[in-house]
Amino acid sequence: MKQQIKTIAFSSITAFVAISLIRFPDQSLEASIRGLNMWWEIVFPSLLPFFITAELLIGFGFVKFIGVLFEPIMRPLFNVPGVGSFAWAMGMASGYPTGAKIATRLREEKQLTRVQAERLVSFTNASSPLFIFGAVSVGFFYDVKLGVVLAASHYIGNALVGVCMRFYGRNKEKQLETAKTEKQKVSILRAFREMHRTRVNDPRPFGKIVGDAVLNSIQTLVMVGGFIILFSVFTKLLYIAGITQAIAFLFQYLLKFFTIPAELAVPLFSGLFEITLGTNLISQNDAANLLEKIIVVSFILGFNGLSVQAQVASIIASSDIRFAPYFFARILHGLFAAILTVIFYTPLYLNRTSFDFKGVPVAGNVQEESWSQLLYMLAETGPIITFIFLFIAVLVLLKRQLKS
Repeated sequence: MKQQIKTIAFSSITAFVAISLIRFPDQSLEASIRGLNMWWEIVFPSLLPFFITAELLIGFGFVKFIGVLFEPIMRPLFNVPGVGSFAWAMGMASGYPTGAKIATRLREEKQLTRVQAERLVSFTNASSPLFIFGAVSVGFFYDVKLGVVLAASHYIGNALVGVCMRFYGRNKEKQLETAKTEKQKVSILRAFREMHRTRVNDPRPFGKIVGDAVLNSIQTLVMVGGFIILFSVFTKLLYIAGITQAIAFLFQYLLKFFTIPAELAVPLFSGLFEITLGTNLISQNDAANLLEKIIVVSFILGFNGLSVQAQVASIIASSDIRFAPYFFARILHGLFAAILTVIFYTPLYLNRTSFDFKGVPVAGNVQEESWSQLLYMLAETGPIITFIFLFIAVLVLLKRQLKS
């Protein structure tokens, strides 16, 4: 019965999309181009270096080196091995779905158990600083100082999710634990030995490792681009068909319970599907004050949006990592981020003149212009970078096919 319901649901959704595409071709094309431009200009060129670097560092054993050194920090805090620190740092620096990509690779390398990988995925997929400061704060709200509140709420909330998820699966883990889990002393020498052993155990030559890193990264990013375009079109079709407004009507009661204007219901629902669209609609809404807007934006950023969640689900599908813990963690992250936004709004935004964070863009037009210039530079050079690396990937594939 359950499978029959799934069949009906999937068939109905697909039929709705197909009919809507025929009925609204112009709007569908417009939404598709919007998603393609986002991937072509921003997502691909900004994530590709992180993906390739992560693949190379895992292949050369450097992640194992970091894992040994950070074991005393990651194990007590998040109940994951030290290698998880690499996924956490890269996930925060480059944004989603980098954390899921690295966690899946570490699971494939058997450096994590399934439960540990599920814990790691739950708190290593965060928004990048470029998106929070550049796109949201400067691009939508025209106030870079808001980025401090959003970033602090987002990243601290993410860490709190990791602390909460450390208790996930502990009973199962205890059953699988063996008696040989004895503590080893942390030392750079032991970390180097582990790194060397990992590199030696990989039989691939240098050229093959680099080629695989480029190809795997590009394949993942092409998949990510497909999801961005798909959800951009799907969200647009839901709005045109009036489904967004109908479902958002139910969200009004939830927002009223938290004393947030009901007019944010439609932007909230849109943001649950696609973050960029939702945050843009929220920033343009005049019915809510600034605090109410960024509370909802913080929740959306923590939730990740179904578009990002679909990307993560696709990445972890190649392993035995389950999606349910990640989805639960996204709701938890959204709630934590929203609550922390309320707490941080006064000290980090209203009283921002009392604070001076080194390296954090908190004041002045110089920082605002720098983030705008970075986004503009990506929009200008991004398509060229994307095209070059897609061309390289095609050449590598052709060369390997001719050899075989």
